[in-house]
Amino acid sequence: MLDFSDTSFADFFASELRVNIDDPKYAANGGSKGKRLRYFLQNCDDATAVCILTALWEHRSDYLARSGSKDPVINAQSRYQGLINRLSGGAAPKPTQSQLQPTVDRQKIATIKAELLQVSSLSAQARGFAFEGFLKGMFDAFGLAAQEPFRLRGEQIDGSFQLGSETYLLEAKWHSQPIGVADLHTFHGKIEQKAAWTRGLFVSNSGFSNDGLIAFGRGKRVICMDGLDLYELLDREIPLNQVLEQKVRRAAETGMPFLRVRDLFPS
Repeated sequence: MLDFSDTSFADFFASELRVNIDDPKYAANGGSKGKRLRYFLQNCDDATAVCILTALWEHRSDYLARSGSKDPVINAQSRYQGLINRLSGGAAPKPTQSQLQPTVDRQKIATIKAELLQVSSLSAQARGFAFEGFLKGMFDAFGLAAQEPFRLRGEQIDGSFQLGSETYLLEAKWHSQPIGVADLHTFHGKIEQKAAWTRGLFVSNSGFSNDGLIAFGRGKRVICMDGLDLYELLDREIPLNQVLEQKVRRAAETGMPFLRVRDLFPS
């Protein structure tokens, strides 16, 4: 089933629905991943079926894009949408997170801008930790369910957040020089060690070197944002979730991990 192993298949259900798909009751018709999935769908309510099918479709689309494979199923999109419409009673497609989340008010944006200026006034030693805290506050302000930095064995993750149904890990850097290919590859390596649907956002206040972006290549599971992007979205009052969704979409279309806000949202 796509690129799922038994472990990642179980992790997928646990993260999306808090369901233990390894429970023997789901293996009533056989223990394969496909048979357990079919049994689950046959015995859950329509709303739950829509939820898991939507998540599986997004994972499938991401897998095909990353592998460069041609869709082996004829009219897959229309067949999928028809099934979702039947299960949801013909309801409109699930809205994106930017449609669900209200625009942050101007006072909130002004506060966030002031906090960013405060970070820039700190000493170099204190700035990195403060930058991580600033980003968590900004992500929370736009309803992206940010988590604090956490440490796994042998590695540090600067945080995580939810964008739609996708989980993103965060890397945050405030250096004097643009980020090069080594840091990009290191972060991408962390992403590749997680579940197959995990993605990443690298935020570098000093930006990214052109040579580093070229060497990093295309088609990765990472999108990038720099300090100018942060300034642009706050100054122009563009919701952060809309910026991230547009970056993800353009990355899927072009394979490029970094496109500036001013290019994605021309004045």
